[in-house]
Amino acid sequence: MPGSASSVDVELERALEGLFRLGANRRFNQHQSISVGAVVTRAGYAALRSLYDQGPLSVRRLADACAMDAATASRQLLPLVEEGLVERRSVEGDARQVELLLTAHGRAVYERIVDYRLDQLTSVLATWPEDDRAALTTLVTRLVGDLARLPRAPRSLAPSPESPSSPASPRSQSSRTAHSPNDPADPLESEPA
Repeated sequence: MPGSASSVDVELERALEGLFRLGANRRFNQHQSISVGAVVTRAGYAALRSLYDQGPLSVRRLADACAMDAATASRQLLPLVEEGLVERRSVEGDARQVELLLTAHGRAVYERIVDYRLDQLTSVLATWPEDDRAALTTLVTRLVGDLARLPRAPRSLAPSPESPSSPASPRSQSSRTAHSPNDPADPLESEPA
């Protein structure tokens, strides 16, 4: 058993890895794309959801809402703008500032994605008692909140300043810039929603 983790923690990590793998399943994503009539990455879905829930946002506020950096958010927005799902417009009174908002088409695609996902989820959970579904909702919400508060890399795994992969080293600089926007190493950018 790795490190000092309990067997329950190891089982939970494996179960979550299986869930994440299902979420990245290309066949599921292909069915979703066909069903909703649009290809939207998971990060693109997060952007649509944030704009749907919060209304017009700056790129910075959208990035924060989606737990992305501004550069990643900008890359994710490009196909959404090109597909007519999101509109960029100048902020009234300051043409240098841009805000993003859902188009009518973007709102419709977002709602179809939600409907598709809810259909999938409710069909799987149809035989679960309501108390189990409520407990799952509570625990997953708690887990997501706790994970969101973690630093990006655990201290035990963070590279040391002398390490060849530390941020100051040329090797890490080239490896960071070598990833393409669709690099599977970044799960937010590689798979459809």
